[in-house]
Amino acid sequence: MNMNPRILSLAAVLVALSPAFAADIPDRPEKLRFPPLTFEPPSAAQSRVPLKAGPVAYVVPDRTLPLVNISILVRTGNYLDPQGREGVAEFTGYLLTRGGTKSKTAEELEERLAFLAAGLGSGVGDDQGSVNLNLLSKDLPEGLALLREVLTAPRFQQDKLELYRQQNLQAMKQRNDDSTAIEGREKEMLAYGTNFWACRYTTQKSVASITADDLRAFHQRWFHPANFVVAVSGDFDRADMVAKLEALFADWPSQGEVPPPVPTDIAMAEPGVYMVDKDVNQGRVSVLLPGVHRDDPDMPAVMVMNDILGGGGFTSRIMNRVRSDEGLAYGAGSAFPAGVHYPLAFQAGFASKSATVAYATSIVLEEMNRISSTPVSDQELDTAKRSFIDTFPENFNTKGKVAGLFAREEFTGRYAKKPDHFAQWRGRIEAVTKADVQRVAQKHLHPEKAVILVVGQKEEILKGNPGHPVELKQLASGRLTELPLRDPLTMEPMPKQKAEK
Repeated sequence: MNMNPRILSLAAVLVALSPAFAADIPDRPEKLRFPPLTFEPPSAAQSRVPLKAGPVAYVVPDRTLPLVNISILVRTGNYLDPQGREGVAEFTGYLLTRGGTKSKTAEELEERLAFLAAGLGSGVGDDQGSVNLNLLSKDLPEGLALLREVLTAPRFQQDKLELYRQQNLQAMKQRNDDSTAIEGREKEMLAYGTNFWACRYTTQKSVASITADDLRAFHQRWFHPANFVVAVSGDFDRADMVAKLEALFADWPSQGEVPPPVPTDIAMAEPGVYMVDKDVNQGRVSVLLPGVHRDDPDMPAVMVMNDILGGGGFTSRIMNRVRSDEGLAYGAGSAFPAGVHYPLAFQAGFASKSATVAYATSIVLEEMNRISSTPVSDQELDTAKRSFIDTFPENFNTKGKVAGLFAREEFTGRYAKKPDHFAQWRGRIEAVTKADVQRVAQKHLHPEKAVILVVGQKEEILKGNPGHPVELKQLASGRLTELPLRDPLTMEPMPKQKAEK
């Protein structure tokens, strides 16, 4: 076989240079050194377009593929559900793009979208709605026409409404089947209060009462251009897309309303242990404390502190102690989310076999105390800061991400308050010191005031482990309260005898 002469020449050069290259290669991977990463985030102002029709749009051309992606964020949410009619917002969001339009049945709309190989979806969550369209750029005119009709004249077809109603009712019946679901809802109620809007759930009665007229009224009230923020990326000319968006939102057939602010009247439960007796082979634990708002000046230090404590996966203290050192759980960690409208609760958690629930909980509380009382190491601090700073460019690695991220900043109001947030963010993380980490831990982590939720076999969990004599109720103010299971169709607490059936 004849070898290409150019390949042979290159091989000869590499052999000749190999000693020099080898001298530059360290003998251990941790000795590798890289030049500082140079990256500046794009400017939101360069893609921001206030449309005459009402919305603010972020328009980011991307000629890589012949595709266009349009995302519309809507100022609405489940918090606007009428009392006793929980589910109206969710049903409206789901059926908006799945229930047909004035000129097309649901089946005809679905068939046309399939022919175009286009995706059209919608939904309404707790404090935000969304409508999304993606399709080939050559089909953009027809896609925008379909989007316009979905937004202005949805049909909310009766058979689709009935199907979604039945799907919801069937899902309700399974609410107590999974301990993870029980933990999720009871955790919210303990963290924010049983009367808080986010702790209102759909019931058999509320879902059964929803009519197509309810969905039309909700749609007309909140789905209009003044409540929209738009993100657009893909294969288009910027000026041409702006003109198309102006036409999309012009001459809206309904005036609509501006929604009230998201309520913020949260109320955390009294410190103590709260148990839900559930016959499962592992106990699920959530340790809760009051949280922070994202505008808190301490937020960068809080993020770094939590990454070291339990948010950093296998580099975090809680994971290393509970899983790696003691083998008590497959996964364990903590989260200190930044609340947009109100402070979101700090939470640490894990799942462990019943006998070791109390001991594993005591370890989590120990680590919360330790990070408050003793400075973190230089290596822990550097690892946590690098994890945020070095991954920062990933937020902007596609044009779609850029448009979507800036649209969310606009939607939540941070762009108006702090348009240079992303330009300053890495510097704020880099400035966090060991003293800052300890200070915010002392400020926010008070294990003696923790609300501890446990879902599992009450009798077995309270027996504990003879090898580790820890009493669960002594871990938080000496209080232990049993929470009854809730009726899956009414969400009212059930008598214990009924729950055991």
